Amino acid sequence: MAETIKRRDFFRKSMKAGLVAAAGTPILARLSQSSLPAQAKGPVDVAAVSGSDYLQSAIKAVEILGGMKTFVPKGSRVALLPNVQSRNPGTFTKPEILRAVIRMCKEAGAKEVNILSWQPMKSWEDCGLARPAAEEGAALKLFEVKDENFKKIPIPDGKNFKEAMILADLDNNDILINMPITKNHAGNKFTGTMKNLMGLNSRPSNRTFHKDNWTTDLSAIEFLDQSIVDLNKVIRPTLNIVDATEFVVTNGPMGPGELLKPAKVVAGVDRVAVDAYCCTLWGLKGEDIFMIKQANAQNLGRMNLNSVKIREVKI
Repeated sequence: MAETIKRRDFFRKSMKAGLVAAAGTPILARLSQSSLPAQAKGPVDVAAVSGSDYLQSAIKAVEILGGMKTFVPKGSRVALLPNVQSRNPGTFTKPEILRAVIRMCKEAGAKEVNILSWQPMKSWEDCGLARPAAEEGAALKLFEVKDENFKKIPIPDGKNFKEAMILADLDNNDILINMPITKNHAGNKFTGTMKNLMGLNSRPSNRTFHKDNWTTDLSAIEFLDQSIVDLNKVIRPTLNIVDATEFVVTNGPMGPGELLKPAKVVAGVDRVAVDAYCCTLWGLKGEDIFMIKQANAQNLGRMNLNSVKIREVKI
């Protein structure tokens, strides 16, 4: 059962979720049936906007890609996945970015905007993300980590895993917008769009991604990365909007750690290209990260930034 926020002071009443995606097929079935790598819907693949106003940066980044109406049909139900893994600076998606995305979805004509998570309420309050969700009219739907709240999804091409356990309520939405923060990770050095999707996979299932010594043993690190790639074969976001405003480059993903502050919001459809670009913000390359290399090799997107149309803007 989901817990939908209803705080008397400022929380608004959330809308009822539909049972079937607008296209007539549940979103997980549609996403898992697609065999094509993600491509941009316009002339730009990756938009990177820098500036001190993070709300406006997020709006501009999506505008460069064609605007939110390009991704969110009128009357659609939109699921959002921000990162609330830790309250330490540089470890969670900024509230201003969440506020911007909700507003853009509403302005595009979304019927519902639903934030899905199995993280507890305290995490959302500690990170400051509960407030913009409520004030902008999004439903913050928090699920207990129980089997009945998750759906088994086959991974036909999975190398480490042949099925995932995904929040079943995702099927009540038409669109998924992935909203990670890019940052350091204790195991594979990097987390971004692809790893953020573990937030839809059940916690017990996620634990199976981690072998002993997953922070130091190369084979265990590669197992974690390939497991994330497997998961990404059945969850394909419509759009990725990444917080690269400030993030930890040490002691990730939970922090506290040394902060880098590029003051950027990065957006794109191709998760591999977006993650490869975000790597460059702190001196890494896509090929340095096994997860990105494997996702590229397994046709989830493009790692070679020379083949990607990137537009960088400062506002």
